[in-house]
Amino acid sequence: MTQANPEEIQFLESVPLFDELSETQLEQVLGASHRRNFSAQAFVYLQGDPAEGFYLLLEGRIKLSQVTTEGQQVILRYAAPGEAFGVIAVLSRARYPVSAEAVEDSQLLVWDQQSMRALMKRIPQAGLNALAILAARVREFQDRVRELSTERVERRIARALIRLARQTGRKTEAGILIDLPLTRQDLAEMTGTSLYTVSRTLSNWESQGLVQSKREQVTITYPHGLVSIAEDLPGGGAVNGF
Repeated sequence: MTQANPEEIQFLESVPLFDELSETQLEQVLGASHRRNFSAQAFVYLQGDPAEGFYLLLEGRIKLSQVTTEGQQVILRYAAPGEAFGVIAVLSRARYPVSAEAVEDSQLLVWDQQSMRALMKRIPQAGLNALAILAARVREFQDRVRELSTERVERRIARALIRLARQTGRKTEAGILIDLPLTRQDLAEMTGTSLYTVSRTLSNWESQGLVQSKREQVTITYPHGLVSIAEDLPGGGAVNGF
């Protein structure tokens, strides 16, 4: 069990899962958890495993991905510190629909299913917050399915980069750095396209001054231009008349 301290309570207050909980309730929540550390490339759980744990990321990055029936991996999202995942564990006899893999060394708070269900009975607001998170995930995945089904590939790649920038972006002199190891293959798996198409698209955007791309790093140098492509606005992508 995790002992409460003021810094950890303050951290939990910033987590949407624990919105509107009192300090006493947060202490109860924290006391029912335990910490686990995962090295980079270690799996927290695999797609299809019984959903027995509920996780909150304290440090690091977690990649959530799914393998299709054809054997293709699709990256659904990256979890950043303060995000909860494995929320489906609050349901009985559920299985994880995705795999969770540490992108870098990560520390998590974990609640087993029995402890979390007991907490939600004592603290109904925590259950309502968990339902809100599940609903948001469903909407997000519905949007991704629509994108993959109806949008041209350039828009999908632009939207993926913008989502990542919102989740993990860090301002630098060059622009907004997506602050996680991100390969072109990762982008291909996020957008349902090929490595060749991602490479060609990023090279084109680099020549227009929209992005800078290195081996495992992408910086958005002209966010407005990328948003224009993502939203399919007239003149999207033009920089200084290009």
